[in-house]
Amino acid sequence: MNQNRFEILAKLQLLLSIERVGPSRIINLYNKYNGIDEIYNSSYSSLLTVNSINTHIAKSILLSKNRIAESYAKLEIEIKKLNAIGARIISFLDDDYPEYLKKIFSPPIILYVKGTIPNDGKNSIAIVGTRRPTDYGKLQAKQFSENLTMQNITIISGLARGVDSIAHKACLNHNGKTIAVTGSGLDVVYPPENKKLYEEIAASGAIISEFELGTKPDAQNFPRRNRIISGLSAGTLIIETGITGGAMQTAAHALDQNREVFAIPGNLGITQTEGTNRLIQRGEAKLVTNVEDILVELNLSVKSVDETGTKQGYEDLNLFEESILLKLTNKPIQIDELADELKMSSTECLVYLLALELKGYARQLPGKNFILSR
Repeated sequence: MNQNRFEILAKLQLLLSIERVGPSRIINLYNKYNGIDEIYNSSYSSLLTVNSINTHIAKSILLSKNRIAESYAKLEIEIKKLNAIGARIISFLDDDYPEYLKKIFSPPIILYVKGTIPNDGKNSIAIVGTRRPTDYGKLQAKQFSENLTMQNITIISGLARGVDSIAHKACLNHNGKTIAVTGSGLDVVYPPENKKLYEEIAASGAIISEFELGTKPDAQNFPRRNRIISGLSAGTLIIETGITGGAMQTAAHALDQNREVFAIPGNLGITQTEGTNRLIQRGEAKLVTNVEDILVELNLSVKSVDETGTKQGYEDLNLFEESILLKLTNKPIQIDELADELKMSSTECLVYLLALELKGYARQLPGKNFILSR
């Protein structure tokens, strides 16, 4: 790290340490003076001309100059600790700061990163939801993450239990890229049972945090984390969530950021689907039943050839439905046998088979046997 960048990072950290000075005020200051050194070289009267800077904040900024050497020393120690865990620190002024995230209101000034951030927000989708999904929610989280990954979409989530973890794992299982945004320092893995998943994500994608090393996963950190999840993404897919769930916060952030929100409809009377149903009812989220619904809405092209080079001949089918359809003939096949051939669970296979039946491609016979109907 060159000296100039080091000094800028240290001064940004110093500004963030001042009471009531957050990302939006720092950006206002930067836009006014077009440089960090220029902020510290400004006068008291000049600072008062900046939007949202009052007398107390202006005085605090000028007084903080006495702590610049202290901030340098703190950053040196922090960089050594980051190097020890294979991580780094970047600011909104760096070239590798995600462009999509920079466009939101109040973007994080500093990010701690372990891994490599795929800097293509247009091809990134956030998948979030409850920590206690139903079996249906688990299946949908896995299915949507896999299908999006097969379309070269980066999956973004929060490393939490439940939907988040399922989405990350499904992406990794198909050699995709995924980003986890955490509500703690990079050296505090939460939940602890996701340590292995954490390392796997860092190896193929990135772990990102706004919080300095050593920060515990306190409840107040997660709303801030959620705005980053949606801010990195072209759209946010809500799998399942209660009305007061954190995924509802992520949806609200996405709407504020002028990003798309998608939701999967759920059964009535189920706590985990009350949030998604409400988002759809209010017109705040678009109802989706397959990955193509998302890609079309975002004007992203749907791959016509899968990773094995097999051309898809059914525009109304997703990749899994087509793989099942290719196994069906006029000879009945039992669902367990079909699931074994496709390396799926019988429950997952049944969901796709019923979808094929509704679309007129398959027909169910007694004993959960299926045949081709076209």
